[in-house]
Amino acid sequence: MFCALVVLGATGLAPATAASAGQNAFTLSSTAFANGGVMPKVHECTSGGGQDPAKRNESPPLAWSGAPAAAKSYAIVMRDLDNANLIHWVIYDIPVTATSLPQNVEHAYRPSVPAGARQIYYRGSASLYGYQGPCSPSTVNTYEFVVHALDRASLTSLTSSSSTQTAARAITAASLGTARISGES
Repeated sequence: MFCALVVLGATGLAPATAASAGQNAFTLSSTAFANGGVMPKVHECTSGGGQDPAKRNESPPLAWSGAPAAAKSYAIVMRDLDNANLIHWVIYDIPVTATSLPQNVEHAYRPSVPAGARQIYYRGSASLYGYQGPCSPSTVNTYEFVVHALDRASLTSLTSSSSTQTAARAITAASLGTARISGES
């Protein structure tokens, strides 16, 4: 049996070890919260009518590594998994040289950082370009951030008037791989 494993390993058919697989895995993380952890109030929406100064509707810092080598750009889609997968944020045309987003990406169609990126207009409890934080005053919901490695440098079919659903479909169609992180709020 040991010989068979050695032979399989020598032919490359044996599964990779956890250590070698982990080094090449596409991962997404945040310094603001652990995967499955509680998102800080600073990332919650300000449109609920409350006056809590801790709620500032700032996007969390995100970082990724291990993306597919063929990636030509990135996109991030944030969804509320407990509210019919409501899309809260779409940012795309993130340059392939980027490996992170800072906290509080500017609420603009073309934010200054990362240069070249574009964001979809959020139509819901707030009307703005970019990030719309968790707005669940009476329940705790799970919010998922997914970074997509894309097969093209730009999603030219999307415009400043594209919907979040249209953008999410275009991103999925161009995706070479994904990494995700979720937070509770």
